[in-house]
Amino acid sequence: MIKAIVAGAAGRMGGRIIKTILETDGIELAASFERADHPAVGKDVGEVVGAGNLGILVASSLEDVVEKGDVIIDFTHFKASLRHLEIASTYKRPIVIGSTGFGESDLEQARKYAENVPCVLAPNMSVGVNVLFKIVAEVAKYLGDGFDIEIIEAHHHHKKDAPSGTAMKLAEVLAEARGWKLSDVGVFCRHGMIGERKKEEIGVQTIRAGDIVGEHTVLFGGIGERIEVTHKAHSRDNFARGAVRAAMWIVNQPNGMYDMQDVLGLR
Repeated sequence: MIKAIVAGAAGRMGGRIIKTILETDGIELAASFERADHPAVGKDVGEVVGAGNLGILVASSLEDVVEKGDVIIDFTHFKASLRHLEIASTYKRPIVIGSTGFGESDLEQARKYAENVPCVLAPNMSVGVNVLFKIVAEVAKYLGDGFDIEIIEAHHHHKKDAPSGTAMKLAEVLAEARGWKLSDVGVFCRHGMIGERKKEEIGVQTIRAGDIVGEHTVLFGGIGERIEVTHKAHSRDNFARGAVRAAMWIVNQPNGMYDMQDVLGLR
């Protein structure tokens, strides 16, 4: 039985991950934690997430519970996640990270920590989205330069980063498929007299409204026709299921950095 530690236990994703663990064979909740000043600290995590009394109190740090589990699941904030990865590498505990907002320097540091511990780091752990990554790369190759590429992403009004990590990953995948560098061709804001659209350009447009869980559309626009490929998340459960699946997979892997393409065998 795999013993899991869940970060950000009182958060929207933390709660869904805990409930998914409780419903999944082969894995069990060993511990959970929150930031030290969170009101959930010291309370039974089951009561916090609406799963009944579990006899597991919410700890105030990863260090307090890291030796209780086999794997850590973290959907918090990229700065906190980087610190948790450092702790995981010290204690040799595999970790799954779904936080977004990492800069290139953060990712470089994360890769160094992952030399000492297996880590899955992915902006989106939905099976459907990871299949989308693979599909749009193939579409981009087949259509060629005659089709413009635009990405439109929509999320709830609480989301702090923009564009979403998933949209950025889509843009990276599409740029690579075209043989471009995203830093050269990514366009993230349009306003005013911007001139004609360049041929080598990937537009990424952001929408924030209401309680939208997550929607991503890749638009391939040609002359006289267009193709749109869309993924819509109806609940956070699909992300939680993917995270638990990744946690059960990563415990048997050698040290290194992985993503959901590895977990799902889509390479």
